[in-house]
Amino acid sequence: QVQLVESGGGLVQAGGSLRLSCAASGRTFSSYDMGWFHQAPGKEREFVAAISRTGSITSYADSAKGRFTISRDNAKNTVYLQMNSVKPEDTAVYYCGADRDSSWYGQWRREKYEYWGQGTQVTVSS
Repeated sequence: QVQLVESGGGLVQAGGSLRLSCAASGRTFSSYDMGWFHQAPGKEREFVAAISRTGSITSYADSAKGRFTISRDNAKNTVYLQMNSVKPEDTAVYYCGADRDSSWYGQWRREKYEYWGQGTQVTVSS
């Protein structure tokens, strides 16, 4: 089992940058593929980015490509989401998820992730 705690959210102006962090407990962090999702009010939780357990493979939603970068530091049990050129439509609660399934396929599906953090609010002002 792993516990996840997100941080780094806040209020940022459009065009600015923000870096989210997700710290994981336990000694098996490197056994999990990790993902970032976001959820705006009244909407479903949507895929943003994912990274494989070694960090060698990444995947992004179309809305995140070219602006966001997912990375991880297995020595620190932490996954990051660097958000650049943010837009008002990026406003949402951002969640990290952990997936222990050995298959990479389907990393955009929220059902694939067994564990979730409590989320961190990101608000982008125009």
